This record gives sequence, structure tokens and C-alpha cells, in this order.
Amino acid sequence: MEWTAPAIVLDSRPLGEGGAVVTVLTEAQGRHAGLARGGASRAQAATWLPGNLVEARWVARLPDQLGAISGELVHPTAALAMEDPLALTLLSSACAVALEALPEREAHPAAFRALLPIIAHLQTGAAEVIPDYARWEMLLLAELGYGLDFSRCAMTGATTDLTHVSPKSGRAVRSDIAAPYGDRMLPLPPFLRKATLPSGPRDWSAALRLTGHFLARDALGAHHRPMPAARQALADRVDALAAAEPQVEAEAPPIL
Repeated sequence: MEWTAPAIVLDSRPLGEGGAVVTVLTEAQGRHAGLARGGASRAQAATWLPGNLVEARWVARLPDQLGAISGELVHPTAALAMEDPLALTLLSSACAVALEALPEREAHPAAFRALLPIIAHLQTGAAEVIPDYARWEMLLLAELGYGLDFSRCAMTGATTDLTHVSPKSGRAVRSDIAAPYGDRMLPLPPFLRKATLPSGPRDWSAALRLTGHFLARDALGAHHRPMPAARQALADRVDALAAAEPQVEAEAPPIL
């Protein structure tokens, strides 16, 4: 058994003397682990940093074996993100969420393809890709069978003035329907419905709260797994940005 493919490194754990069990994400093989001989050595450790894009090769005698993995560095995402704490936190969150939420050796090509441009553009600044990251978490939920529906109001069928999401159904709700329920509803940032709309830290915070709720309850909770610490760290950093953002006079949400 053998395959070679572009892969995103999700995790690397030392094993034995200089070896490492490396987990990568590929388009066709999904989340896939292998033993990298010398993977924890000084010569190879930088290759297997989470978030890096590598050309990976996996070999095993039988398909259900751990197998051996080797790789050549294609894009050093982790090194490029080191100088930006928010970018590094976002990268760690993406890898941790994919590692914990995606089933092993099950292809989810859309999740892989959507993550590639995020890591490719991370060096331009995390603020540029946070909206894409939030939409990637939505896509991940959909890939796992927990898709959210923001197309129309769950109660009235209306397609405008959708400002909240039901934490039970994952469907959008009109502002007048949501009003009596106060903070029990999840705010719906407009940019999650229409990607061309501008967004800022408060929108990002609300988006991560929304996707985080369904990740914790469905994608991770179904397997009794906690929310990764890296994902919580990202939410905390974005919350801090939102809290520091100057207060402006509230405006009516756009009619979508």
C-alpha cells in the first residue's frame, strides 16, 4: 500500500529515539497518520510542524497498519506565522479542530481544499483570513453532516432580516422572532451569509461563538471529545480584539 499527495501537517508526536507519529490531512486520504523515522530529529522537526504544507509519501504492507510516512516541505506555514501571535493561534486552532473532528482515513476533500488558501495567505495577517476560517468551520460541520442553514427563517420562511441562529436547530431566525429569547439565541454575523460583506472583530467573535457551539455539541460532543485548547485560545484572542474595538453607534443590520 502506498500513496503520495500534498498534505497539511496536523500533529507530530515524538516516539522512541528520534521518531515521530505524524498526522496529516490530504484531499483523498483524509486525516492519516504514519511513523516518520527521524521525524523528531533536528533535521526533520521543522518539516513536521503543524500547519506546514508538505508533499507526503505513506507506505505500508497492509492498509490497516500505521505505516511509514516521509515528506518534503512545500510551504513553511508555521515558521511564517511565528511573528504574528494571532496568526499562529489561528493556525494551531485549524490543525487541532481538523485533528479532533475529522474521522481517520475518511476523505473530506472540500475541507482540505478550503483550508489550503487559509494557510497560504496567513502570512499576510490573520485579520485577512479570520472570516474565511469561520466559514471553513461551517464547511467542516456540513462535511460531517451537521450543516447550518442560514438561507431562511426557521419559523416564517422569510429570507430577510435574519439576525440570529437557533442553538438547537442551527437554522437562521428573524430579529422579531429572536427578540423574546434574549441571549439564548446565537447572533448571526452578516458576513457568514454573504462573503462579500465587510466584518470586524465583533463579527468574528460572534462567528466563532456560533460555529464553536455546534462544533462542541455535534462534531466533537458526539465522540465525547472536548473543544481543543487551541480553538478556545483563538476565541479568547478574538474576544479580546472585539472588547478593544472602539464603540460605535449601533446600526440596523443589513437586509440580506
